[in-house]
Amino acid sequence: MPYIIDRRLNSKNKNTVNRQRFLRRYRKQIKKAVSEAIGKRSITDMDRGENVSIPRDDVTEPVFGHGAGGAKKFVLTGNKEFVTGDRIQRPPSQQGGGAGEGEASDSGEGDDDFAFQISQEEFLEFMFEDLALPNMVKRQLADSSEFKTVRAGFSEAGSPSQLNVVRSLRSAYARKIALGGKSRRKRRELRMELEALVEPLSDTEVLRKKELLEEIEVLSRKLAAIPYIDEFDLKYNLTVKLPQPAPKAVMFCLMDVSGSMTEEIKDTAKRFYFLLYLFLKRNYEKIELVFIRHHNTASEVNEHDFFYSRETGGTVVSSALTLMDEIIQERYSPSQWNIYGAQASDGDNWQGDTEKCVDILTNKILPCVQHFSYIEIGKRPPQELWYSYKDIQTGVFNDRFDLKAVQDNAHIYPVFRQLFERGVA
Repeated sequence: MPYIIDRRLNSKNKNTVNRQRFLRRYRKQIKKAVSEAIGKRSITDMDRGENVSIPRDDVTEPVFGHGAGGAKKFVLTGNKEFVTGDRIQRPPSQQGGGAGEGEASDSGEGDDDFAFQISQEEFLEFMFEDLALPNMVKRQLADSSEFKTVRAGFSEAGSPSQLNVVRSLRSAYARKIALGGKSRRKRRELRMELEALVEPLSDTEVLRKKELLEEIEVLSRKLAAIPYIDEFDLKYNLTVKLPQPAPKAVMFCLMDVSGSMTEEIKDTAKRFYFLLYLFLKRNYEKIELVFIRHHNTASEVNEHDFFYSRETGGTVVSSALTLMDEIIQERYSPSQWNIYGAQASDGDNWQGDTEKCVDILTNKILPCVQHFSYIEIGKRPPQELWYSYKDIQTGVFNDRFDLKAVQDNAHIYPVFRQLFERGVA
């Protein structure tokens, strides 16, 4: 029984290629669906896939058909409205019935919107597209583990895979010219002398011709004995590993958990930080996260406590900024680390503490960091902390500091994109 083996290239990946082409074509609709989904989700399912619906009109393809051709006349029975030369209006197209718009009817048909599922990986790809940490600098570190292989000339020894064929043949050709140059020159002179002998030859010329032929034969054997290529001719590409500057970074996450922060505001702040956490973990391999929670005192906590533990108390914002400055001085030298900070609060602060916050930010933190972001959450008017931070934004470090207002969960993702949009300082 004969067997048929399919050896066509990319046959297994055909569906994958088609899917990528489909995602590129409807990128705009998918990004809109991703943006809407983020505001509706809880923190625990922020990174799962999503069902995306595309209006039927966006996926229809134009179709061309061939008519019967020629000029024809025909009679429509029962025609009381049209005469010869009238133009009949095109009938209205049937709109999709699955979109949920329009009034109810007891008849008629329609097409549903096209719906499909994007995976977790695709969802995160659309979520963080065109985002990057601002002002990231590659720094040369003493303990850098990243190396780049670069060309460093040629070597007489190496592995066969590194053999440079052109250099080797060039070396062999030069060697053959150098070793056989004198013999070739002598053979050329003998051949010219041989050609000068004209028939009929005298006895002396016959003897000389025989000597010339013998000498030419000896020189030819000598030249043929020179090897075409020798081990001495082999040249190998020499490569060396150079240490590369590494974009090593640390992100400080500061969150207010005081009594003025309602559960709704805390949930919005957690959403912002969870987006930030997913973004950093997905896009940067060498980045550390420092989580700081504060009420009247600040403390460094782990990831789980930062997102899920419940605390309350007074509000002293400067305690978190002071702790951040201490950690920078102890563990993260600005000469070796890209330092970033993100602070979320409802704007409340202990009376008289706001000036201390501005002083710490202006004189200690901002000179050391690449960027610092502040988001104020809530629907009430801006608080004292907002206006004080606003003055920092117009000062010397305006390129390293940014602040945004967030009212509810629906505003988190747009604000997040504004803060970390690629190319924004």
